[in-house]
Amino acid sequence: MRRDFDRSCERNGGGVNCAGLTSHIAIVGAGAAGVAAAIFTRQLHPNSSVVVFDGARVIGAKILVSGGGRCNVTNASVTEADFWGGRRTVIRRVLRGFPVDKTVAFFRDIGVPLHEEPGGKLFPDSNRARDVLNALLREAARVGVKIVSGAKVNDIARGKDGFQISISGSRIAAPRVVLATGGRSLPKSGSDGTGLEIARRLGHTIVPTTPALVPLLLDTGVDAVHKELSGVSHEAELTLWIDGAADTRLAGSLLWTHFGISGPVTLNMSRHFLRHPGARLTMNFLPGETFETVEDWWISCARRNPQTLVSTQLATRLPSSVAAAVLARVRIDGATTLAHFAREDRRKLSHALVTWPLRITGDRGYTYAEVTAGGVSLDEIDPSTMESRVCPGLWLVGEILDVDGRIGGFNFQWAWSSAYVAAGALGA
Repeated sequence: MRRDFDRSCERNGGGVNCAGLTSHIAIVGAGAAGVAAAIFTRQLHPNSSVVVFDGARVIGAKILVSGGGRCNVTNASVTEADFWGGRRTVIRRVLRGFPVDKTVAFFRDIGVPLHEEPGGKLFPDSNRARDVLNALLREAARVGVKIVSGAKVNDIARGKDGFQISISGSRIAAPRVVLATGGRSLPKSGSDGTGLEIARRLGHTIVPTTPALVPLLLDTGVDAVHKELSGVSHEAELTLWIDGAADTRLAGSLLWTHFGISGPVTLNMSRHFLRHPGARLTMNFLPGETFETVEDWWISCARRNPQTLVSTQLATRLPSSVAAAVLARVRIDGATTLAHFAREDRRKLSHALVTWPLRITGDRGYTYAEVTAGGVSLDEIDPSTMESRVCPGLWLVGEILDVDGRIGGFNFQWAWSSAYVAAGALGA
């Protein structure tokens, strides 16, 4: 990689000077989608020259931090139903262009065999995100991709014979450009929204963005429970309410934190909540249960074991610390036996268990968001090629598009699939 840089550009103060560099295809962004697009393009079209520019001095930061440093490369089962944003018919077409089995084969071929974990998550056998990044960079070098780090692309303008790309004070020409800059999540990695603004200037519609897969903040009032439960996790069902009606229900593991809530179900729900100002969230401590079924459970338990304490019985369904916190907030004496559990108190507790209000005050922002919701409208992309419908010669792949998947490797699969579909057309 360094040899390619030395031939192509020169260091110039804090940036680089790439004046005079030419390439058939310029890719902006050396994240998962950008590097994959470069590799696939060279594999499919070895006569096409490809150069990748990235503003970061050390590339691959998002890959390295993903999956707790293990990199959840994809999922065993990926469909359009695992994504939100643009039209699912478009997402389905792109995913079919490079499905999971081809992803698994690609990584096996470059020296990264994968194994499956609960939830269908596919991780490298080494459990090291660094091995995923290194393998991608090795393959990029093998097929002849040039990667230029520390080269911040500030603007791209249309010209008579292609595009003029402004990079750290210099300008280069390229007949074809791929935007793979990501959205706004983890801005320290370089995803600061510059690519979205470039796409807008080139004629694209930008669907307003919000953080996605991001922890949520809770009110710290007197009835708040999150601080005392920090570090405790359990299964839960979250319901998003819009104008008094239940709009979205998601179930999964919830993690209480010192600032609010996190965990898979929270991260998946965050994009829905943040994209609907004025919405509210409630939690069901007993996923799949209703007020009526919880009531029946209490009555059945009282018949079988009338001398059991309310707190003891509730702790058979919830972590004991969570059971105690719930009882304290609804002001029910957990030392009461089921035989003496008053109907009014029982009904109050049953209601609380299935419709616990979560007073959300905000989120942890793009710095802690795993992906971005919103982005370049999918309606302006040809799903058979990933080429722009409004700016011929421009391709868009990965997170810059209005597509965001649930947690579990789905966003990486979108990166690989969109990159491969683009690569098929780039060298044509």
